[in-house]
Amino acid sequence: MSSTALQYTQNGDYLVPNIELNQPQTPLGKYGRMRKTYLKENRPILYNHLLLSGKLYLHLVEIDRTAKDRLDRQMEELLKQNPAPDKAAQQMAWVQHMNALKMQAEEAILNELIYS
Repeated sequence: MSSTALQYTQNGDYLVPNIELNQPQTPLGKYGRMRKTYLKENRPILYNHLLLSGKLYLHLVEIDRTAKDRLDRQMEELLKQNPAPDKAAQQMAWVQHMNALKMQAEEAILNELIYS
C-alpha cells in the first residue's frame, strides 16, 4: 500500500474521503482573485479539477505574477509611445493620462490571461 492511500470516514451508509488542502495562506493579488472568480463562475469543471488536484493556488499565483509583470512592461512601452504630461505642473492631466494607459494595458491582460 502506498503512502498516498486515502483515508475514509464513515458517514451514514457512505465512506467519505478525508481530503485536506494544504495551501499556503499568503493572499492572492488582484489578478489571481479575478482569475479564481472567472474559473468558479464560468469554468466550474476546470476550477474543480485544479482545486481537487491541489494545483489551483499555484495556478492563481502564476497568473497573478504573470499579469503584474506584463502590466509593468506594457505600461513602460505605452509611456514611451505616449509620454505623460509634467506631473508637477499638470497633476490632474497626469493622473488622467496614467489611468487611461493602465486601462489600455489591463484590457489586453484581462482578455489574454484572466478570461481565457
